[in-house]
Amino acid sequence: MGSYLNDVWRCRYFWLSLVKNDLRTRYRRSVLGMGWSLLHPIAMTAILCVVFPTILGVKVRDYAPYLLTGLACWNFIRTVSLQGCQCLFQGESYIRQYPAPLAIYPLRTALGEIIHFLMALVVVLVLTWSINGFGNVLGLLSLIPTLLLLFIFGWSLAVLAGFANVHFQDTQHLCEIGFQILFYATPVMYKSEMLAGNQFAWLLQCNPLIAFLDLVRQPIWQGQVPSLYSYGVAGLTVALTSGTAAVVLTRLQRRLIFHL
Repeated sequence: MGSYLNDVWRCRYFWLSLVKNDLRTRYRRSVLGMGWSLLHPIAMTAILCVVFPTILGVKVRDYAPYLLTGLACWNFIRTVSLQGCQCLFQGESYIRQYPAPLAIYPLRTALGEIIHFLMALVVVLVLTWSINGFGNVLGLLSLIPTLLLLFIFGWSLAVLAGFANVHFQDTQHLCEIGFQILFYATPVMYKSEMLAGNQFAWLLQCNPLIAFLDLVRQPIWQGQVPSLYSYGVAGLTVALTSGTAAVVLTRLQRRLIFHL
């Protein structure tokens, strides 16, 4: 694994140029440019803040940062998985000509999406500071390991989605349906405490994505360092996902060219 990651690092100028080209192509001749990536979570937050604070009985000033942070984290996980389904097809021309490690093509997807996620976090911080002040500055240091965990998690998801979609090209459609269902089973719009004692509370206990939401929300929204339990669940999830991705790369990458 160390040798493989070293090979990926030696190709850094190649995959960095791919990421730069993706961003340039995506926002070419656009008025807002990368600002369009922020429009969806901001618009969703504005719309949901009209209705849900009344239903949930919370104040808009408390609900808006909570919701926007959740949407930013959710959109990263969802988008990196869905776009990861196409990452190997997008790199097909390079794969046929250049014997680089195949992990760089999911890495290309993960890097592009983590840039959008960081931009969304800046908007969340500006909103939180304008409402609650700068009381969360020290807690923000905990975002450094959180971003590392999220990046590795997103990279691993892109690897798994890319290989799965090459072998079974309905994977992306199934992922879209699955994420739509999972969205309502994840406390993005509501707080997990609302389901305490409910018959569906067990769904939250089985959902590892909640740990990632807590790791991002608690430093920004509450100004607190996340609990060791949240780090433990997120770390275990990343370890299992990245381990599975490593096994898939080891076993399938040499025969991938025959399936493209």
